[in-house]
This record gives sequence, C-alpha cells and structure tokens, in this order.
Amino acid sequence: MAANVRLDALSEIAGFIGAALVDGDSGMTLGTLGGGAINMEVAAAGNADVVRAKRRVANALGLTDVVEDILLTLSKQYHLIRPLDGNKDLFLYVMLDRTHANLAMARHELKSFEKTLDFK
Repeated sequence: MAANVRLDALSEIAGFIGAALVDGDSGMTLGTLGGGAINMEVAAAGNADVVRAKRRVANALGLTDVVEDILLTLSKQYHLIRPLDGNKDLFLYVMLDRTHANLAMARHELKSFEKTLDFK
C-alpha cells in the first residue's frame, strides 16, 4: 500500500501548515506532517467525509469525470484535497496559510508530489 510515505517535500509548498495522507474510506491518516495547533487526524477524518460526499454527488449526477482536487477556501487558509490516481482509496490533504500561499503553484506541487508516490 503506502508504506513509508514521506510527506516532508510538501513542507516546501509556500504557506505550508500541515499535510496528511488519508484513507478516504475510514478517514484514518497513514502519515501526517505539521499542523501546529490543528489536529491533523481530526481534519483528515472530516475531509474524508467531504471526499465521500463529492463522490456520491458525482455518481448521482452520472458524471464520468475524475475529481482532480477539492479546494476549501477559508478566510485565512486554503485546504487542498487531492484524491490519488495511483490509489483511489487515498487522498492527500494539505493546509496552507492563505497570506503566503500561491494556490496555482500549490496545486502544481501537490500534483508533482503525487507522482513520486509508489503504491506497489
């Protein structure tokens, strides 16, 4: 599965607060990094609900397109959720400080990081 996944490279994203690799079915984290005062396990579990809800809606609408990422915009933060191509049960979750983040670059860097993951 995703043994020994290192999330360290994600800390280089401008505005980085925290990151997690999450099992979308259970909401359990397979790895976390950062977060500060924010409990990344709780945030990951809550965002698993978001991913499941989006997939239910897409199925109900008969959409055949793939969800590349989900963006939650808060007044001070961006929360990026990226379901993984290599394993549809997993997603990356990254929390960014909005005043320091470049959203387009963050999405690009998250996509590039995803390509480094090996699920064999």
